[in-house]
Amino acid sequence: MQKPLGLLSLLDEESTFPNGTDSSFANKLKQHLKSNPCFRGEREKAFTVSHFAGEVTYDTTGFLEKNRDLLHLDSIQLLSSCLCHLPRIFASNMLNQSEKPMVGPLHKAGGADSQKLSVATKFKGQLFQLMQRLESTTPHFIRCIKPNNLQSPGSYEQGLVLQQLRCCGVLEVVRISRSGFPTRMSHQKFARRYGFLLLENVASQDPLSVSVAILHQFNILPEMYQVGYTKLFFRTGQIGALEDTRNRTLHGILRVQSCFRGHQARHHFKELQRGIATLQSFVRGEKTRKEYAVLLQRHRAAITIQKQIKGRNGRKTFKEISDASVVIQSVIRGWLVRRCSGNTGLLKYGASKGNDSDEVMVKASFLAELQRRVLRAEAALREKEEENDILHQRLQQYESRWSEYELKMKSMEEVWQKQMRSLQSSLSIAKKSLAVDDSERNSDASVNNASDDREYSWDTGTNHKGPESNGLRPTSAGLSVISRLAEEFQQRSQVFGDDAKFLVEVKSGQVEANLNPDRELRRLKQMFETWKKDYAARLRETKVVLNKLGNEEGALDRVKKKWWGRRNSTRYT
Repeated sequence: MQKPLGLLSLLDEESTFPNGTDSSFANKLKQHLKSNPCFRGEREKAFTVSHFAGEVTYDTTGFLEKNRDLLHLDSIQLLSSCLCHLPRIFASNMLNQSEKPMVGPLHKAGGADSQKLSVATKFKGQLFQLMQRLESTTPHFIRCIKPNNLQSPGSYEQGLVLQQLRCCGVLEVVRISRSGFPTRMSHQKFARRYGFLLLENVASQDPLSVSVAILHQFNILPEMYQVGYTKLFFRTGQIGALEDTRNRTLHGILRVQSCFRGHQARHHFKELQRGIATLQSFVRGEKTRKEYAVLLQRHRAAITIQKQIKGRNGRKTFKEISDASVVIQSVIRGWLVRRCSGNTGLLKYGASKGNDSDEVMVKASFLAELQRRVLRAEAALREKEEENDILHQRLQQYESRWSEYELKMKSMEEVWQKQMRSLQSSLSIAKKSLAVDDSERNSDASVNNASDDREYSWDTGTNHKGPESNGLRPTSAGLSVISRLAEEFQQRSQVFGDDAKFLVEVKSGQVEANLNPDRELRRLKQMFETWKKDYAARLRETKVVLNKLGNEEGALDRVKKKWWGRRNSTRYT
């Protein structure tokens, strides 16, 4: 059975006839397509086609002329011969399209006219290529909706938009999608995409078990999905919840990763910064040390050069002054000799040497030079005298200061000597008092011994001797304390005298020492005042103790005398 001709085939066939018109094309369509339910012929040149979205009426006026829209070969050759580059490109593309043979069911052999493509043939070829591409790929359709017929912005006609959606079949597609399971995904893809959302690891790691565990975890109702052998089928809106959870989890993971990577980057940056700072410190230190070495070398070289130049200038100045001094001395000595000897000596000398040597003539320039040198020497002498006066004044000031220091030292020595003499007098008085007390105690002891002997002879005749007097031990203790105080006084006086003498020598410059004599003298004076107060206090305490011992011994003597009087009175009676 032969395949019936279509609308575009009939249009190409009618376009090939030179006597074909729009009316003949409409009659041919009505003749060949009247049995097709999607086609309905109309009056004159019109016909109606029932599309998927609805019925559309077309008018065949101008169809053949538009379908023959061919450019003559002469025009194409004219464009190719142009000097401009753009028309030549257009001409070459049109020649390639006109000479390109058609491949497939659209190609019909039959003469030179069959090589020239009409608009319908081009459209059919493009449609055939589109279908091949759609069969080889996954298509995604984008439908454009016209918001209004006025082509004005901001205007939205609801009726027009709803009619376009209904005509395009969008509403029907949405209804069909909602009634079935529009979202389909394989187990491997679903497990790979949402497997990381599981809170616990699945014992079986196959994609089907992972997918079922994910569905159970998110509490998706069983009527909202179907599990197949290779795919999962979801109703509308079920994947959205999984996608939201997945996006939130990925966002949190990205935040954690960004924080951790930022921490690592900051830690690495700080380590790198510390390393750079250490390296910079080493490099700058080495650079500074090198610069300092070069600067020190230059400084030493400059000092050496300055020393040489100053030495040379000094030697030159000294030589000039020495030469000037010799000249001045020679002139002055000659003048003095001539003054002392007078003209007589000069005449005798000239008479004796007149024939042997010529007379010495002094030039005026030489005399002027000598006068200038004499003036310079006098100015230098005046400067030296002024310097000597200044130094003499400073020396007088130093001598006056030294005399003041000597007066102060003498006054301090006199004060120390007076204090020493007072302490020595107090010590001598204490020693004398102790000696008197010892003599009295010895006499009392001898009298007591004699009375005891007489008592022994007079009364009983037995050898009865009383206990020793305890007054000797306190006396010996007092003597030892006084002797220690005297030794301490002698040692301290010698030490203070030596220190004062040493500081006086340092002040006068006889001895070199790295100290301040005035400050050391003040410190020595404070030490002496402190020791003097301490020593006086201890001396007063010793006197009080000795007085107490003396009072106790006097009371004991009085008791013994009373007892001796009673004994004698009883014996005589």
